[in-house]
Amino acid sequence: MNDTFIPNSDYGTKKWYIIDASKKPLGRVSTVIAAVLQGKHKVDYHPSVDMGDYVIVINAETMHLDSWAVGHPKYRVYSPGRPGSSLKLFFEKIPKRIVESAVRNMLPNGLRQKFYNRLKVYSGSEHPHMAQNPILLEWN
Repeated sequence: MNDTFIPNSDYGTKKWYIIDASKKPLGRVSTVIAAVLQGKHKVDYHPSVDMGDYVIVINAETMHLDSWAVGHPKYRVYSPGRPGSSLKLFFEKIPKRIVESAVRNMLPNGLRQKFYNRLKVYSGSEHPHMAQNPILLEWN
């Protein structure tokens, strides 16, 4: 008889990862963050088990937005129906909100808030989470 295999590991301990978003595209960074928050980067990933980790994103203000999204603020609007809310203007005011919104929309609907609470985004390179010993996450 075939039995469903559910991985067995220590789910209580969660690691902290730090991602440097300087000069990297928004979409690429967001997909990596969403995968780590859900736990898809682990070998024993299972969708019914919460295996996600914490993510700290630094240097959100120096992130690279492509010219297609920023170059035409008349057509690329962050919140439709609100005047003056183009992506370029919004990114200049609060860059961390764009990263948070992109990652939040990539998470599954049922557990969106639970995963989203593990995301910490900072505009500069300083963050108050050194006590958690975050691991620098390298990706291409």
